[in-house]
Amino acid sequence: MESTAPQSPAGLSTAPSWLLNQTASHAARLLSEGFAAHDLRGYHYRLLATLAEEGPASQADLGRRCGIDRSDVVAAINDLAGRGLVVRAPDPADRRRNVISVTDAGIDEARRMGDTVERVQRDLLAPLSTSEREQLTRLLTRLLRHHSGS
Repeated sequence: MESTAPQSPAGLSTAPSWLLNQTASHAARLLSEGFAAHDLRGYHYRLLATLAEEGPASQADLGRRCGIDRSDVVAAINDLAGRGLVVRAPDPADRRRNVISVTDAGIDEARRMGDTVERVQRDLLAPLSTSEREQLTRLLTRLLRHHSGS
């Protein structure tokens, strides 16, 4: 079945904001479907990947690093802990805080989910050459940095 882009007024069809939004929606759907195969979601991957790359963190710090709201972090950590992918322990420096660490199973799951992310990138960018993919990434990075103030 061939996918078609949504019909839009002519003025929108060439507007970068419209094109970015439509492509982002498609990318989000592909990622969501890919993560569903793991019975997990994007929040789970962001948390696991951050813990695997950067090491243990408090729930609050983890939420800030991942850009995830505190209540969503708690729910996602509860889910990951229930699956044995992370462990929560009191912070020895401040017993009021919890420190979250990734387990070996969590590292393995982060790696599998990372493979899914790579596959989705290949699928999403399939019509582009390697140099076009690199150029698109550079341009999107530049736009994001400009608009996020970094």
